[in-house]
Formats: sequence, C-alpha cells, structure tokens
Amino acid sequence: MEKIRLIASYLPQFQPIKENDEWWGKGFTEWTNVGKAKPLFAGHYQPRVPADLGYYDLRLPAVRLAQAEMAKEYGIEGFCYWHYWFGDGKRILEKTFDDILINKEPDFPFCLAWANETWSGVWHGLKNQILMEQKYLGEEDYKQHFEAVLPAFLDERYIKVDDKPIFMLYRPLDFSDAPKFIELWNKWAIENGLKGVYFIGQITTPENRDLVLNMGFDAVNIVRLTEYMRLNTSKIARGIQRVSGQLKKYAYKDFYPYFSGPEDKDLNCIPTIIPNWDHSPRSGKRALILHDSNPQFFGEHVKDIFSKISHKPDDNRISFIKSWNEWGEGNYLEPDLVHGHGYLKALREQLDLLNLD
Repeated sequence: MEKIRLIASYLPQFQPIKENDEWWGKGFTEWTNVGKAKPLFAGHYQPRVPADLGYYDLRLPAVRLAQAEMAKEYGIEGFCYWHYWFGDGKRILEKTFDDILINKEPDFPFCLAWANETWSGVWHGLKNQILMEQKYLGEEDYKQHFEAVLPAFLDERYIKVDDKPIFMLYRPLDFSDAPKFIELWNKWAIENGLKGVYFIGQITTPENRDLVLNMGFDAVNIVRLTEYMRLNTSKIARGIQRVSGQLKKYAYKDFYPYFSGPEDKDLNCIPTIIPNWDHSPRSGKRALILHDSNPQFFGEHVKDIFSKISHKPDDNRISFIKSWNEWGEGNYLEPDLVHGHGYLKALREQLDLLNLD
C-alpha cells in the first residue's frame, strides 16, 4: 500500500513583521505569547518549551530546512502554509513562503490555505478593534489574487489531487461569492496549463458539508475540535470543568474519539489529526483547554483516522494535521521538553503498521 498522505498545517508567525510591531510591540512573534503563558490550574502544562528547534526564527533558511527534514523523516508528505490575502493585494506574513518558493528550498512538498478571516484584537485584550479586515472585492481582485499564487501552483513541489493544485479556504461559508471565485480560478488555471484547482473548504462540523460542496468545493476538511461538546451537551452541562472566568477544561482522551466520524470514509471528506488543543497562551482564562494529551492517546487517534481513509484511492488518502507548529494553540508536532519526539514517533509507528498490513 502507498503511504497515507499527511499534510501538516504550518503557521508562519514565528518572525517579526512591522504590523505586529505596531500592534503588540517591537519584536513580537508567536513565541511572545508562548513564552509568557502561565499554568491556570494544577497540572496545567504551560508554558510549552520547544526542544530540538528551540525558539526559532523563520527568516532563517536553516530552520525551515530542519523542519522539513524532520517532517519527512516521520512520514509527513508536506506542509500546508497559511496564506493571508485581505484584498487589493494586501498580504501579511508572506516572507517565509515567498523565500521557499523563490529559493527552491527546502525541497519539500507544500500547498496553501487561505486564512480568509478578519484579524481583530479580541483574544489579546483589544476588544472590538479591527486590526486587518478581510475583504472580498470582486473579479479584478480575484484575478490579482490568482496571479499572486500562480507561481506556487506551477512549482513542481506543489501538492496536488487529481493533478490539480490544492487550495484550501479556512472559512468558506463567510465567502458568499465563493462559487464565482472557484469558477474563475478554475478557468484561469486551465488557461495557464493546469487542469484546474482542487478546492477544499474547511468546516468544524459535518453538518455543513453539503452547504460547502454545493458552493463548488471539491472536498471539505472537517476539523472536529468541538464535536464532543456539540454531541454531549447535557453531559457537559452536568460535569463541565471550569477554572475561573470562562476557561473550559476537558480531558484529551474524552475528545479524541470525536475527532473522526463516518463521513471521513467519503472521497469528498478529508479528516483532521489533532495532537492537542490549548490556546491559553493567546486567550488566557477564556481558553478551551484539552489536558493530559500524550503520544499513546494520540497514536490511537491517528489509528482511527487511518482506518477511515486507508481504502481510498492513492490521491485521496489524505489527512490534514492540525498542526505542525501552532504553539500558541497547543497543537503542534514539533518536539518539546516534555514529550520530545513522542508524537512524531506515534505517527510514524501507525504509518509503519499500516504499510505492513
């Protein structure tokens, strides 16, 4: 059997940029949030401390190469870089990917996911303040956007399905003109020698699958982070663990069986592997925290995901991983001081077991 296609989401915010300097202070990066995090209850694993790669700076090619080599070693096919386009050519955090594209290093597959969301300061103490507004400006802007990503689509490293480059939208239902956008991008892709674009819409519950597919998306990526809460409302009302303010604390072992569902067996559904979740470094006591995640539970979660997709055709045997390096949300595969390479080894073990069957 060919290996499962594992694509890990990749956050580029581990480098200073002028906008973050203006909003949060000189030199701000995601490490600023990670480093100042504090435990909010007994046994709360904070702050998270990176191991092998340290508090890296993504402006350094050596860091990006080390990340790619590590991901490849443990069976990850490529990275899905978060891409920001706010309209009228406004981009942000683009330097990392632009350098990878221009310099052809690392030689490691990639795709793009458009984080089509307005940036606000609500989670960081700046209530009701819009930092960067997401705008949808019509055909001329769609064309400008397409031309900006076309060099990536044409790169030999770009990840494809059905020989079409993958392009994911983070919030497809926020984009009412998505059907027109998809139609135009497919047209322009064909005009530029491609077979089209493989559009994926990210959703948080399978209930929205048909809504997104009917907009013209080829598939949905389901991130069932809160599915346990949605399906166990009465249980949660009786036994929810709250620790001051609005913070919600649950056990990872209770959540991970809900990270996958029967829909993941379908060709147009792509499941998500979630190592953990704790965004208290960003949102403090308003956070959702999954505690006591470990490589054993994670391995069981990965095994369940693989069982849902291993029967699919080679091209469609995909799962996204959330994430490679979202340290501020507590979901990452990169080694830390507590678990080391444990999560990566659990992933590799499940891949090896599947390939022996």
